[in-house]
Amino acid sequence: MSHVADRTTVTRFAPSPSGNLHVGGARTALFCYAFAKGHDGRFVLRIEDTDQKRSSEAAGLGFLADLDWLGLHWDEGPVFTCQDGRSVGGGEHGPYFQSERLATYDAAIDRLIAEGKAYLAFDTPEELDAARQAARAEKRAFRYDGAAARALSDADRERLRAEGRPCVVRFASPQRDIVIRDEILGEATLPAGEVDDFVIRKADGFPTYHFAVVLDDAAMQVTHVLRAQEHFNNTAKHLLLQEALGLPHPTYAHLPIIFNPDGSKMSKRDKDKALREAAKTAGLEKSPDGPDGSPIVDEKAYARWLGDKTVQLPGEAATAMAAALGVALPEIDVEDFRRSGYLPEVLVNFLALNGWSPGDDLEKFDLAFLCQRFALDRVVKTPARFDRAKLLAFNLDAIQQMDEATFLARLLDHGRRYHPGFIARLGEERMAALAAASHARSKTLDEPYVGNAFLVADDESISWPPDKAIDKALRKGEPNGLANLAACVPALQAIDEHAWNVATLERVLETFVAERELGNIGKVAQPLRVAVSGGTVSPPIFDTLEMLGRTSCLRRIERCLAAFEHSNVATS
Repeated sequence: MSHVADRTTVTRFAPSPSGNLHVGGARTALFCYAFAKGHDGRFVLRIEDTDQKRSSEAAGLGFLADLDWLGLHWDEGPVFTCQDGRSVGGGEHGPYFQSERLATYDAAIDRLIAEGKAYLAFDTPEELDAARQAARAEKRAFRYDGAAARALSDADRERLRAEGRPCVVRFASPQRDIVIRDEILGEATLPAGEVDDFVIRKADGFPTYHFAVVLDDAAMQVTHVLRAQEHFNNTAKHLLLQEALGLPHPTYAHLPIIFNPDGSKMSKRDKDKALREAAKTAGLEKSPDGPDGSPIVDEKAYARWLGDKTVQLPGEAATAMAAALGVALPEIDVEDFRRSGYLPEVLVNFLALNGWSPGDDLEKFDLAFLCQRFALDRVVKTPARFDRAKLLAFNLDAIQQMDEATFLARLLDHGRRYHPGFIARLGEERMAALAAASHARSKTLDEPYVGNAFLVADDESISWPPDKAIDKALRKGEPNGLANLAACVPALQAIDEHAWNVATLERVLETFVAERELGNIGKVAQPLRVAVSGGTVSPPIFDTLEMLGRTSCLRRIERCLAAFEHSNVATS
């Protein structure tokens, strides 16, 4: 069959619902979207959920939200309500879940069997494993030999079925050279014999990826398949199936893999490795408790995770355990970057540069520009390196370019999703003050929340660990910080709750500094900062004191002075 021609350009993104959207998958979806939009075409989303061991509806819904957040809205696919209330999806080529298309796959498989292009095979897992071991011992590549299975009579097949033997359907691969033409990698030829008789329907009755994807691409009129380079060798199987079924060949383009800066593949297992290392370091034989006081993971599931490195904890459990252990997991999924406070437009911009270049040394652009300029001839062949420092710099630049109102709105949106307790405790008026105080130094939308957790902490939980910077702020100088802190308490107590604001605090403390002839506000500002926050970094001191409120400030100062009352340095 010839390649698809003279038709509307159609691309598809077809993930399996086995977890949150990996940034590599997001980059693939982005390029598919940009290519389709740049050619006035359609972008199709299809859910490949025929692998029952890996698929889950909840995980599938998660990556739909990830695509929505990135602004990659599909023209055809599952119906979904976006975060702005719009509905996307649907279409005349559905269903868009493979599990709902089984009748179509079965009819095509029956046709191939009837035409002698596929056959039933009854090999047990043990028999197949023995054949692989024999090939390994003889130092040759394993190729499935379908001669015995093809020679079975109808009576033999019925007998094997009655015995309960597993039954799969295998495609009878033609033994000839196969030419793969790729828009990025060029042309490659697989010699005869490289593609053996592969399975197209599993013992559970579901089609394999190779078979379903070919029928779906044809049914959904896909003209261009853009996918990761790891699928390149699969293309040979797909070309053979298309020929056997009389289907057109889409144009193929295989995208470079995304690596970590050290050259390792950027994998979801990176998070699991970090979590396991933290649990090992902490010597945890059972799951830590979550905020509600119950174990994050039940005893049986935790033991299974510890004993089997191939098992990974669900996303929410992994995030909760990382928080309990105080470990920062590497961002791998789109949701990880969203939680960390990156902007969707920045992530889109950055992902586009991982494997593609617009030329002219241009690096900053939006999704509309990408759709207008994206072309396959500027996609690189070599793996892309995911430079996290560069992404963070991009995010910082974007935040700094926002006006105050926009930053506050984005900060509140982020907080409502990930820090609702913070906003509830502080209130939107104080959140506006926090946004104004944090804007200039925020690299992400999460930093104002994480870096200012002391603002919503219980007053009794604030502590002052041994630290050179804290010691300098409280113990150095004459009079020292503790003395200045104790001396300013009466002035602060004299301020009424309703007058506790930046203007009043600034006036009262500047008067205190002048009367004491301290020379500059820092002599009292830094001890105050340490007392109310437990550290030496916070928003401007008057904003910090206002946001905390009179009661919390005075209580924390009292506790700080009590904690250092046995100091050998005078405090009065």
